[in-house]
Amino acid sequence: MKVLPFTLLVPDDKSVISEQIELPYFYQYLHRHEEWQITWVERGEGTLIAGNNMHAFRSGDLFLIGANLPHLFKSNPEYFVGDESKCIRASSVYFNPNGRLSGLFNMPELKTASAFLKNNKHGFKIPEAYASSLAGRMQELHEATGSAVLFAFLRLLEVLQSVEEAGEPLCPDFYSSNLSEHEGMRLSNIINFIMRNYNNRIDLEDVANAAYMTPQAFCRYFKKHTGHTFISFLNEVRINDACKSLVSDEKPDCISGVAYKAGFNSIANFNRVFKNLIGRSPRAYIDEYHNVSRINSIAG
Repeated sequence: MKVLPFTLLVPDDKSVISEQIELPYFYQYLHRHEEWQITWVERGEGTLIAGNNMHAFRSGDLFLIGANLPHLFKSNPEYFVGDESKCIRASSVYFNPNGRLSGLFNMPELKTASAFLKNNKHGFKIPEAYASSLAGRMQELHEATGSAVLFAFLRLLEVLQSVEEAGEPLCPDFYSSNLSEHEGMRLSNIINFIMRNYNNRIDLEDVANAAYMTPQAFCRYFKKHTGHTFISFLNEVRINDACKSLVSDEKPDCISGVAYKAGFNSIANFNRVFKNLIGRSPRAYIDEYHNVSRINSIAG
């Protein structure tokens, strides 16, 4: 079996790398790289795992991902069933302030940019109010050639720094991404196993066996590297999936159907976990979503 690396190598033949992809689904393995990453999800829905946290994503979302932060854009299950009408499209920009761009970032004029990145070391979700202008700058950079790439990058950086509204942090400041390559690959295998199987029954013994560890050793390892217990992480993945299903643009399943589809075997347990994590019941969550959508529609 091919062993996939945890630290991906980004081509170093450019100072700033711009990428546009259209694929059946996102790269499905936890990974990291030295470069900062800005990703605009043009089409697609799923869950972003970043460090020890999770965020639902949908078409139009933008994320700034910090250097060396382990991350995974996990597409929703429907993207893996071979439906040709389902595909993802995304644009990304990669840059390393400590690599070939170090001279640029050491200039006095980019002192505030360096401070901005330092103050947001793990990155954040770009607030919706800034998404359009930032996406436009990313498109300009993608179309640029030669020295125009650097000018387009500086304009992109200028828009990024203008984000005054607090973006949703991808993970807490105290999270440490200092994983060895071996430990990163092991953690990647564990996360990938959970993400492939969360909507089925998974016991502690199952995931421990997948990691080639005893249940006791696995619990200690998982808590150390994610800040979660196995059950708390699994519940967050399942509730994240349930939230997306409850407010799906397509005709949603009943609440009990959503619960079982997400991997819960008891509606009572689903309701309890949902309220603990989201702060309201599933029904109240649906009503709030539709009320906000209605208000935005009227305002628009």
